Amino acid sequence: MKIAILDDYANVALDMADWSQLKDADITVFNDTLIDTDALVERLSPFDIICMMRERTPFPECLITALPNLKLLVTSGPRNLSIDLEAASAHNVTVCGTESRKTTTSELSMLLMLSLSRNLIPETQAMRKTGWQKNLGRDLHGLSLGLIGLGKIGEQMSVLGRAFGMSIHAWSPNLTEERCKELDVVKQPTLAALMSASDVVSVHMVLSERSEGLIDKAAFAAMRERALFINTSRGPIADEQALLDGLKQGKPWKAGIDVYGIEPLPMNHPLRDKELTESGRLLLSPHLGYVTEQTWQIFYGQTVDAIAAWQNGRPIRVLN
Repeated sequence: MKIAILDDYANVALDMADWSQLKDADITVFNDTLIDTDALVERLSPFDIICMMRERTPFPECLITALPNLKLLVTSGPRNLSIDLEAASAHNVTVCGTESRKTTTSELSMLLMLSLSRNLIPETQAMRKTGWQKNLGRDLHGLSLGLIGLGKIGEQMSVLGRAFGMSIHAWSPNLTEERCKELDVVKQPTLAALMSASDVVSVHMVLSERSEGLIDKAAFAAMRERALFINTSRGPIADEQALLDGLKQGKPWKAGIDVYGIEPLPMNHPLRDKELTESGRLLLSPHLGYVTEQTWQIFYGQTVDAIAAWQNGRPIRVLN
């Protein structure tokens, strides 16, 4: 049984689980991400089982139909919107998922927030280059945290923000007063109102047709002076050009971005703006929101479990 493990950037997949328990497993690990469909088809055609890392490599109908040997897709995480589940079912491909940890993304969001607030990157660079500190940081205590989305991660952010002494505001298209009362969060009536009420804005929504491009030029223009913008959710929720234009005009004052419309982010992408990144006003991280040892142990451990269960004729955590 030929098994492909995709997009293992850190080359650790084989160390995160006991793959030896699988029957007749011929495993190949790929550390890069291919975007071209023809190249993907050529690479993946021999494989019976493909193990995916979230949405790093999408599996639309055109790819599924072009892989004649594919019988099982296992994706990390309990859902993967980049897989065409109907196409998989139509071609007798079983799709299984895994569980995931629930705290990693909120922790990273706070890390970006704290790093930007305290000028951590510029100050460590100054320590290395000139020997000592050069600017003032800013406390989170007493600031307002605006959450775009108040689901599980948004709820964690409300708890973490409150622990730092922040007041918590929230908005999303379907957010109810009951949900806000439950979490002691101030509900803002519109996105613009949230942006203008918040010293820090953090995005925690699922990407969909309705949320794509939601945070646009007008939303950034509504931000407070010296406000921070954090996106650890999905890149296309915020218009990247509007973000760049806003940074150059001072709204947002600083931004921490972990997710992008194209991943991995090309080296010549406009977001890699030298002036903004070197000044510390734009902090870019390479989609680290769910990238932790504990998460990988769950992802790959349960991927192995899913393959073993499928081989025994009893697939688990089936998504289609």
